[in-house]
Amino acid sequence: MSTPSEANARLADDDRPTLLLVDDDDVFRRVLARALDRRGYAVTVAASVDSAIAKAREQSPEYAVVDLKMPGDSGLVLIEKLLELDANTRIVMLTGYASIATAVEAIKLGAIHYLAKPCDADQLVAALNKSSIGDSATPVAASPLSVDRLEWEHIQRVLAEHQGNVSATARALKMHRRTLQRKLGKRPVRA
Repeated sequence: MSTPSEANARLADDDRPTLLLVDDDDVFRRVLARALDRRGYAVTVAASVDSAIAKAREQSPEYAVVDLKMPGDSGLVLIEKLLELDANTRIVMLTGYASIATAVEAIKLGAIHYLAKPCDADQLVAALNKSSIGDSATPVAASPLSVDRLEWEHIQRVLAEHQGNVSATARALKMHRRTLQRKLGKRPVRA
């Protein structure tokens, strides 16, 4: 039998908004889940697209935080699947491999926001609760992107145009496939 405080805690959990956190990094997922739990969300975690879909079928989340790059299907595929299950799910794409191409695709697929790692839980909560309407007061960068960052963005755009096919992308870029794989394996250059 549960104590009155345990029963009250369960009732409070039922009133909290549900959030599905999908990231293949175990440590990051555990830390972020704890931080979001402390900020009032009932958090469910998954490490892959397939696991996330199964959990979303059990209980459709009000919110979802989705990593872009995971083994198997990418987070972009998951955005589509989650919105097929519930068109009202508010999704934020969170990634350590941010690019303009993937940001545009995530938003076109239905994500409400796109954040680059590292970000803290407060930034994530702000993104989850931000209006879906654009903000014309967003600051414009003071300087252009570096040449290395422009290269990264160009590669990501061409890769997206070829549906993630590395061989086709290498041919389109007139680049050796291994060279492209090496460039893709590196973290993106900061803007």
